[in-house]
Amino acid sequence: MKFSDIPYNPYSTFLKETFGQRVQKIAVHAGFTCPNRDGTVAYGGCTYCNIDSFTPEAARARIPIKEQVRSRIDYGKTRYDIKAFMIYFQPYSNTYAPLEHLKQLYQEALEHPEVVGISVGTRPDCIDDEKLAYFEELSQDTFVTIEYGIESVHDEMLRLINRGHDYNCTKAGIQKTAGGGINVCAHVVLGFPYETKEQMLQTAEEISTLPLNFIKIHNLHIVHYTELAKEYSKKPFHIFTFKEWVDMVCQFLERLNPEFIIERVSGDAPKKTAYRAAVVQR
Repeated sequence: MKFSDIPYNPYSTFLKETFGQRVQKIAVHAGFTCPNRDGTVAYGGCTYCNIDSFTPEAARARIPIKEQVRSRIDYGKTRYDIKAFMIYFQPYSNTYAPLEHLKQLYQEALEHPEVVGISVGTRPDCIDDEKLAYFEELSQDTFVTIEYGIESVHDEMLRLINRGHDYNCTKAGIQKTAGGGINVCAHVVLGFPYETKEQMLQTAEEISTLPLNFIKIHNLHIVHYTELAKEYSKKPFHIFTFKEWVDMVCQFLERLNPEFIIERVSGDAPKKTAYRAAVVQR
């Protein structure tokens, strides 16, 4: 299917056609951590991860979910004249808690009358049959997406970024989630020094075989207070220029399943968190 004249299916158009109006996706912070931070599988988290680099100021764990939702919706309605919203549980692993606690958080978000669904960012090792059964039931009444960070299909790369699980774990989690009729979004990060261009494109070919609905393509950012920033400061490596990034995204999309809906093709980080060389240069 194609939603527009551009050569891929944009998420914004998908939402508009699905809900009959423009839908704004807004992030909230529910106060979670990750099993590769607290010692369950590793310490320190992913080497490139600094939550402040991608979490809006309004989405902070110190603010109750209801208040985060209300304030972000009020802002969206006032500034953009939007009346439908998707709540994105974004920072860290948002299924990394007992199910009863998760239910309370998700329901608080869904109580707002202008919320049409939720999107939950997590890891495949933070999901289980009980949680998937709940999401399957919830998806009968509202729009639900589970977002998994694939990052790469190459296990050595996942080891080097301290991911804490291998690609087979991700693959199994995605297949089980989709098997329950739940929407699945996959994140990939391109530009790590541990991968060649061909390996990055192999990721596109491999994930095209998975039962995915949505894709987010991220250019690598090196942000302050991360292990990757320390690594870069000791031995700088090449960062995509703007022209190189456009070329990479085009090649990646050409190898990707054309039925996938694309949520993003790049990202940025606040200047206060971005390492000075770690941006796509225009």
